[in-house]
Amino acid sequence: MSEDEGRLTKAQRQHRIALLLENNVVNSQARLVDLLAGRGVRATQATVSRDLEDLGAVKIRVPGGETAYAIPALPSEQVAPEDHLRRVLGEWVVDVAQSLNVVVLRTPPGSAHVVGSALDRAGLSEVLGTVAGDDTLIVIARESVGGPALATLLRRLAGLGEH
Repeated sequence: MSEDEGRLTKAQRQHRIALLLENNVVNSQARLVDLLAGRGVRATQATVSRDLEDLGAVKIRVPGGETAYAIPALPSEQVAPEDHLRRVLGEWVVDVAQSLNVVVLRTPPGSAHVVGSALDRAGLSEVLGTVAGDDTLIVIARESVGGPALATLLRRLAGLGEH
């Protein structure tokens, strides 16, 4: 392993920690250091302690009575119900175009981020990710779905009908 291998930026390391806490019972900082090391990430217990504080991690009681670290859900990370997504798309999306696995949504100036945030929070399995500009939003469809199918879904949710 090279000197730089295993070293991540703070944001990358904290993202990995959040995923580990979501998918594992982590009852100590030492266990978290070990889990990170098992994934090729070097971190000291002091660094992990600061990361847990930055992430707002708390100890909760899990079934069986032991405690484990968890990160409380933030409102921005909660899943938006489909009716909220339908309302946002219906209000802000004026055009939908697609190509292969990319869908382009057009909005009034300054509104693309509103639609992008709603899509990100909706947790649609068809969506790999979004990138918002001022009045244009790029939505990447999962390969298994494709752009045309995702565009059809988003048009329907926006009330735009078929193209």
